[in-house]
Amino acid sequence: MPDALPEPAALLRGAGLRVTDSRVAVLGALAVRPHASADAVYADVAPALPRANKQSVYNALSDFADAGLVRRIEPAGQPMLFELRVDDNHHHLICTQCGAVQDVDCAVGQAPCLHPSNDHGFRVDTAEVTYWGVCGACAAAVPAA
Repeated sequence: MPDALPEPAALLRGAGLRVTDSRVAVLGALAVRPHASADAVYADVAPALPRANKQSVYNALSDFADAGLVRRIEPAGQPMLFELRVDDNHHHLICTQCGAVQDVDCAVGQAPCLHPSNDHGFRVDTAEVTYWGVCGACAAAVPAA
């Protein structure tokens, strides 16, 4: 996640997007809750914006992803997640028990981080790696055998 979110209105305008209260609220929610689902973002913005609805949150997130302001993460068997950390090619750790998600910097070298054993003629721009396992909290909760 970025150290500090730039001024939301400037961020939106810089991406060619219209500034609305809903969009500013969605950016704010993502700033405090990285790896959030659209439903979680909606739950965060709804109390402050009673006229907001889930569709407007979904639309904002889709617009942000298309403009490169957010990154979509699509873990198998889980809802799509969104994050503001878009300036690098990092990866993710996902707990198979509780669904916790953590960022992991590149596994090896510079972006695209991993070099395929055979690129089949592709010019690789990014690599997306998801590590699946049990987080420390879930592992500690399981009694020793």
